[in-house]
Amino acid sequence: MTSFASRITRHPIPFDAERGQEALALLPDLPVELRPLIEGTAGCSGYLARLMVQEADWLENALTDAPEAVFDAILAEAGGLAGDVSKLLRRLKRRVALLTALADLGGVWTLEEVTGALTRFADLAVQVALTQQLAAEIKRGKLPGMTEADLETSAGMVALAMGKMGAGELNYSSDIDLICLFDETRFDPDDEMEARASLIRATRRMTAVLSENTADGYVFRTDLRLRPDASSTPVCISMAAAERYYEAEGRSWERGAYIKARAAAGDIAAGERFLETLRPFVWRKHLDFATVQDTHDMRQRIRSHKGLHGPITLEGHNMKLGAGGIREIEFFAQTRQLVAGGRDPDLRCRGTVDALAALAGKGWVEEEVAAHLTTHYRAHREIEHRLQMIADAQTHSLPSNAEGFDRLARFCGVADTDAFRTDLEARLTEVDGLTEPFFAPDAKATAEPDLSYAAREIVERWPSYPALRSARGQEIFARLKPDLLTRFQRAARPDEALGNFDGFLRGLPAGVQLFSLFEANPPLVDLLVDICATAPGLARYLSRHSAVLDAVLGGSFFEPWPDRDRLADTLSRALDGQDYEAQLDAARRWQKEWHFRVGVHHLRGLITAEEAGAQYSALADVVVAGLWPLVCDDIARRHGPAPGRGGAVLGMGSLGAGRLSAGSDLDLILIYDAGGVEMTEGRRPLDPRSWFAKATKGLITALSAPTAAGKLYEVDMRLRPSGRQGPVATSLAAFRQYQMEEAWTWEHMALTRARPIAGDESLRTDIEAVRCAVLAEKANAGKVKADAAEMRERLQAAGRAGATFAVKDGPGGAQDIELLSQAAALIAGDPGRAAPAQLAAGVETGWIAAEAGEALREAYHLYLSILQAVSLMTDQPLDLGEIGEGGRAFLCRTAAAESIDALSEKLDATRVKAATMIEALLAQGDE
Repeated sequence: MTSFASRITRHPIPFDAERGQEALALLPDLPVELRPLIEGTAGCSGYLARLMVQEADWLENALTDAPEAVFDAILAEAGGLAGDVSKLLRRLKRRVALLTALADLGGVWTLEEVTGALTRFADLAVQVALTQQLAAEIKRGKLPGMTEADLETSAGMVALAMGKMGAGELNYSSDIDLICLFDETRFDPDDEMEARASLIRATRRMTAVLSENTADGYVFRTDLRLRPDASSTPVCISMAAAERYYEAEGRSWERGAYIKARAAAGDIAAGERFLETLRPFVWRKHLDFATVQDTHDMRQRIRSHKGLHGPITLEGHNMKLGAGGIREIEFFAQTRQLVAGGRDPDLRCRGTVDALAALAGKGWVEEEVAAHLTTHYRAHREIEHRLQMIADAQTHSLPSNAEGFDRLARFCGVADTDAFRTDLEARLTEVDGLTEPFFAPDAKATAEPDLSYAAREIVERWPSYPALRSARGQEIFARLKPDLLTRFQRAARPDEALGNFDGFLRGLPAGVQLFSLFEANPPLVDLLVDICATAPGLARYLSRHSAVLDAVLGGSFFEPWPDRDRLADTLSRALDGQDYEAQLDAARRWQKEWHFRVGVHHLRGLITAEEAGAQYSALADVVVAGLWPLVCDDIARRHGPAPGRGGAVLGMGSLGAGRLSAGSDLDLILIYDAGGVEMTEGRRPLDPRSWFAKATKGLITALSAPTAAGKLYEVDMRLRPSGRQGPVATSLAAFRQYQMEEAWTWEHMALTRARPIAGDESLRTDIEAVRCAVLAEKANAGKVKADAAEMRERLQAAGRAGATFAVKDGPGGAQDIELLSQAAALIAGDPGRAAPAQLAAGVETGWIAAEAGEALREAYHLYLSILQAVSLMTDQPLDLGEIGEGGRAFLCRTAAAESIDALSEKLDATRVKAATMIEALLAQGDE
């Protein structure tokens, strides 16, 4: 560390030259490099000049050393104080005030180093004062069960630093805001009230030690009013009482206050545990844009109370609370933290500058905006410090006359007062311009557009909907409504889009959070209009799961689909650190966001129908693979760990083939290998068959049971050995035997699409080996063709005739092509799972002609495009009238057709051609 003198980069200009010279006379041996700093400081601040008189001998010696070493020596002396610490703390505070002022004014320390030093001393001063008072209570026997040894943890009492002290940002003449709590579990329940009374006394006396203004001055003005319900609670309350208050009555401003909260003195570990219990109160799970309005309302109340409305006028302007001031920047960062910090722990910074950097890094604030606000914040804080250094007053107001501005400009090292004023006004104006629109967006679109009679009828129904029953919901929606209606009027079919929005709005259980989200993010309204104009089914999905819109603002919503490992990692992080029930809810929230993302990407043409099918399947893979070990762990807690290699989950049908759609069920089979274990080792042992039966049922429940967050997937296990009559979980040996000796041809055909998706890797490898062996063993062309033809006849007899847009069922439909494809894969003994690969295997064997194989592949591609589009638009049979013009256009786009009539003709012709080819191929017998 280098000396103070060698690091000076600036200094004030003396406003009172005579007083500056008097200060220099006090320090005759001062190095020449330090003289301008001392002269300018004393010449601008009578307060600091008086401190120089009081601490002249100490100061002259201190300035020969590095300021960090001097400050560390002060902290060491404070930490060793005993007895009556009041007078000694005040002396040390004078020295801290002098040292930090000179380090600030001389440019020796950055703003963060200055505020950090003031905060570190405040932490230590609180600790010293608290320890003294607790020691007195213990010595008098007033703290039941506590001895001198308990002073190490302050007898379970903690002082939480709030505001600037919590953030490590104390200004030069800051009050310190504390919330004093005690850990009631440290005391016998019968002794709690006696302990509480003792700790209240200790808190009051600690506050007096710190804040009473004696002949020696004060240490820190101390404010305890941020505690829960300060008007009716004592100055120190139990952590349990505080937690109950925040759970039942905590307000938005208290959430904001706890962003900066820090256990500063006392029982730090207990304080940190308490702050962890408040994490769900402070950081909400979903993007919380309603807090923006809360903060705006609070700003307005502060301005009204302080009389701070109106244009920026420098004379008397409040640098903290006024327009363009410090609090505006703090609120700007803090509010965004509250909005998004529940989803992103990286945004949970205490410091304002750190918060702006984190928000910019995550895309919540433009980097240029964050950089400007950071620069202005530091400049504002430095001016605030100089205002307070002038007379050691907790003031934030600029001077009210020309002489005051001359003094302030010189204190800031500026000789030209007019230039200083111009620069300051420009900074305030720019901050106001950058922050004000976020809290009070420009409401230009106040007039509602002209609506058709049908649209007016729709709008008139809205006040009766659940989302608009609360006064606050009505207030926000009233601001949002004109712009919302204007955007819907721009849709190709406005009434149609508005009707689908009506279905969305009618299904919302509440509206405040979502309406606030839309108000703060107009592009989300455009996305909603797009969805309502094109995919009414997706709009209805949104009304049930509106929280998925949070994901759109996360910064990565429109990025390419991640690989499996990255996708699994995001789920793992979402589930981490929660109990089993909470993990099931978290998995549902996570899945719904990614599911919605696939739908939006498909709707916007960012991915093809095949890619959508692959992504829906990858999502299901990761969910099943993520939940299966959690289910097994839950069973293990009661019945012991899974025997042997455990169980593996096979995806069948569309999941196995990797072509799920938006509304697909999951076809699953559970296969296990107990490794010869006869009974599990647990509190309630089970045989392997019973253990895996419970685990299978647990997995079905984990996937399909409705929780507060909805459900994941419906599950179908009818493809397991022996179907509904068979056990829900099958051993590997029994599975092999069944497939080789008992299974029907249709079961072997189903096996062509089986894919292990969860469980022990070696077990999955062995299951795949069994699958391949069965396919090779059962490649009997004549039997497969005959059995497939018989199965096809049964399906047709069951009445699944299909229709133009019901492309899955009926002769020549998607299921018909899949049946032929599976037969082709079985005949070839080929392990391919997807229909195109299986058709190619049939061509390789010579059973299917190359031209027929290509025609069937193209037909299947067309059908998949339709199936994916229809599943996105509705969960009911397709009604071309219901989906409207937007939906019909989406169908045409996804199937590369010029019109809905042309698409209908193409689908009908494709069906006839495919049915003819399939019938001919299956009629070939043993050829």
